[in-house]
Amino acid sequence: MNTKKLAVTALLTALAIVIPFAVFLKIIIPPFTATLGSHVPMFISMVLGPEVAIMTGIGSALGFGLTLGPLIGARAFMHIFVGLLGSKLIKKGMSFGRVATITAPLHGLLEVLVVTPFVDFNAYQLLVVTGIGTILHHCVDAFISALVIKFIPKSALNDIIKIKQEA
Repeated sequence: MNTKKLAVTALLTALAIVIPFAVFLKIIIPPFTATLGSHVPMFISMVLGPEVAIMTGIGSALGFGLTLGPLIGARAFMHIFVGLLGSKLIKKGMSFGRVATITAPLHGLLEVLVVTPFVDFNAYQLLVVTGIGTILHHCVDAFISALVIKFIPKSALNDIIKIKQEA
């Protein structure tokens, strides 16, 4: 990994750690929580490759674990797998929008699986609040991420593409 890619990885990981501390717009309906923008580093990391997605996912798990506790940290740990799949699909040439659509149900399912052992089985809380809530949150953050990526200057995007190809 070259220096530029390492620096971008560190910045995305730092954002993933800091967002749970800094963003006050949170929806909490136990066992579900949604922090606006918390998936944005994960989505951007997908563009840079699997190793960046993994590091960013680890940062997300750390940030949420420290702010909202181990169960939410375990849910955020699923960002590793969602980001990893997304990065592999982007690497194969799939569009960002399609990747966001494909990874949304996986994201919801993984978070449902994480919380299932820790809550009394309640289909509504698990499937609707946590599963569908995660999918909706995923889609909102994917939209925000698409806007961020769209407004990155073309010269920076070309640099990111070079970084991706050099690795």
